[in-house]
Amino acid sequence: MTEAAAQADVAAILAALGIAALVLAGLARVGARAGISPIPFYLVAGVALGSLGLVEIEGSVVEVGSEVGVVLLLFMLGLEYTSAELSSNLRAGLPSGVVDLALNFPPGLLVGLLLGWDLVAALLLGGVTYISSSGIIAKVLADLGRLGNRETPPLLSILVLEDLAMAVYLPLMAALLVGGTALETVGSLAIALCAAAAALMVALRYGKHLSRVVAHRSDEVVLLTTFGLILLVAGVADELQVSSAVGAFLVGVALSGPVAESARRLLGPLRDLFAATFFVFFGLGIALETIPAVLGLALVLAGVTALTKIASAWWAMARAGIGERGQARASASLVARGEFSIIIAALGVTAGSEADLGPLAAAYVLVLALAGPLLARYYRILLPVVRLLSRTRRPSPSVGP
Repeated sequence: MTEAAAQADVAAILAALGIAALVLAGLARVGARAGISPIPFYLVAGVALGSLGLVEIEGSVVEVGSEVGVVLLLFMLGLEYTSAELSSNLRAGLPSGVVDLALNFPPGLLVGLLLGWDLVAALLLGGVTYISSSGIIAKVLADLGRLGNRETPPLLSILVLEDLAMAVYLPLMAALLVGGTALETVGSLAIALCAAAAALMVALRYGKHLSRVVAHRSDEVVLLTTFGLILLVAGVADELQVSSAVGAFLVGVALSGPVAESARRLLGPLRDLFAATFFVFFGLGIALETIPAVLGLALVLAGVTALTKIASAWWAMARAGIGERGQARASASLVARGEFSIIIAALGVTAGSEADLGPLAAAYVLVLALAGPLLARYYRILLPVVRLLSRTRRPSPSVGP
């Protein structure tokens, strides 16, 4: 390629990126005017651009850009909580995490078995329906100004427990798909569990030391140190088959005091940029022509598992003594599925599992990724459901709205 041609390619890429940024800005304006999160608009734009062939991006670029968006979202969410709060929330939220798993994993598993899929493919679909989207939910909570709400800590504990469960689930499924020996499967699980436990211990016990290392009078030093630390921990966590999102979240939890405030101020705009690109990239990965054949089943599965998520969130909030409006807000927020569900489905697709797994997961996630933010914005429509559920259980006294 000549130097002139290379310069022309660079110019075209820069122009395309500029146009994409302006489109995202326009979509964000639409969301702000409508009073809802712009996530649904980003997703639809991504699907449209990818299906029309207007945007073609190298797969590795999409993967890296998406991953950076997810880890920054989870890091910023972790900054909202101290290590003491996380520890108490995890202990208090374990029963809610068990209920969440019991209600939301079986629908996907049963549908897979009813479709005649093998057990591994059905287990993958169970994971798709179980895991909520930490990335989407974190963005929605930030957009709607709910990070400080009373229902957010117990909701966060459910998300963290789900992500920690992935540290066991993903290496297990990878081993089953490869068909390794029982010893190899146990070894993968042991590595993942030890890595997750070590990261959690560092965040809970040595957060103050980490904050002192990051702190500096120069904003530039704080920005580069924090951003580098987030990516390093996320990369190591991913290499050890622990969720990179969990690693980034725990870095956020570990930072405290003035350095946390500085990181929040400096990385906020960067988070917004990469979060927007993450959701557009996510949409780009969905082939529109594969959706119609599985859309009916995806809608049914989405309806059933939206209800099971609402029920599990309601149970957790009622157990924590949250009032009806807080129960409705949390229930609506937990509905969204996203990045992890696609990762799980991609494992099966790469391994040559059931042909319909990829399209079904894509349609299912698209429906709930669109419905989740809208439902979170208009959570009041769930108040009758919350009141109906409350008649089946006598919750703890309310401690907030």
